[in-house]
Amino acid sequence: MAVITDTKARNLKPEDKPIPHGIVTGLALHPSSKRGKGKWVLRFVSPQTQKRRNAGLGIYPEVSIAEAGKLANAMREQIATGVDPLELLHAEKVVIPSFEAAARKVHAELLPGWKNEKHGHQWLTTLEKHVFPTIGSVLISNITAANVATVLRPLWLSRSETARRTKQRIHTVMAWGWAHGYCSANPVDVVSLLLPQQTSASLRRVHQPAMPWQNIPLFIATHLDRKEKYDVSRAILTFVILTACRSGEAREMRWSEVDFQRCIWTIPAEKMKAGVQHRVPLSNQAMAVLNTMRWMHKDLVFPSPRKQIVLSDMALTSFLRRVEGESDVPGRVATAHGFRSSFRDWCSEHGYPRDLAERALAHTVQNKVEAAYHRTDLLEQRRPMMQAWADYVASLILPSTPPE
Repeated sequence: MAVITDTKARNLKPEDKPIPHGIVTGLALHPSSKRGKGKWVLRFVSPQTQKRRNAGLGIYPEVSIAEAGKLANAMREQIATGVDPLELLHAEKVVIPSFEAAARKVHAELLPGWKNEKHGHQWLTTLEKHVFPTIGSVLISNITAANVATVLRPLWLSRSETARRTKQRIHTVMAWGWAHGYCSANPVDVVSLLLPQQTSASLRRVHQPAMPWQNIPLFIATHLDRKEKYDVSRAILTFVILTACRSGEAREMRWSEVDFQRCIWTIPAEKMKAGVQHRVPLSNQAMAVLNTMRWMHKDLVFPSPRKQIVLSDMALTSFLRRVEGESDVPGRVATAHGFRSSFRDWCSEHGYPRDLAERALAHTVQNKVEAAYHRTDLLEQRRPMMQAWADYVASLILPSTPPE
């Protein structure tokens, strides 16, 4: 077979058939969309998979006839020794990250999609504390089920909830690695086979401490009824209790969300856990709290007093811990989120319909068919219930009508 010449290559037209190189078996110049241009392609059978493969060696005339022959000959030598040249090139190009590097990249990619900044921080903190010290430096391609089991074993029985979250986050990182071709499987899928069975007691979730609803009026009177102006921690905790909202919703509350004429707080969908706008009917006592905070900040209702930014989530935690230090009851007395549970218990024991109570807490309807028929938020039906709750919990201190 004659060797291809530059004259033939320069005259190659788009509709022509490929021209064999003439020396290297399987190497040919394939026509492109432009006359005088061509693509060097080496066709071979992979010694690893026994499948036909095409290796591109560049564009003519940038890659000359002689250069293409040298490249193809080098590949043929690799094939003769049982090496697939394309697989070798792929392995050389791919830089496999360590587990820690992969986890930090996954975290950075997921972070914009998380509404809760605290959750984003905790996601990485869990791995930093429990995973990176053991397998952080191991290449993600070398992570085995045994490695993951070693990480989870100290938490598996004694701290099952932490173990569950840690396992879930390791799984996410390994799934990302699998999707990018860094590893051939996800070892987390079989790690439970290497760990003891968790008991029902260890699997039981520990709910956030909630104060019995019967104790709340005295709690407010004892710890929240202070006359200091602009006491943000006490004001926001009082407001959280009165409205049964999530503390994060109150901390990010803006004056623009409050309708003072209709006594309604409208929380935008992007701030809600379920991603649906939520309206809160404001009791007289809740309005009174808002009036004490007016003019403190032009935008935020409960700003950080020093930095004039959104109040830290630790502000309420720190306040409640100080209160617990003054209490005779050992352990956590309550969390800010726990007051939602207190409100729910009060609703049940006072005969309020489940639907009203659940809507007040902005809980989503799990049944899809039932949810399809829920077209109203029952705002006005909830208003008497929220006023009755406020009258009860604040009966020892707050006025029943907002100040002028």
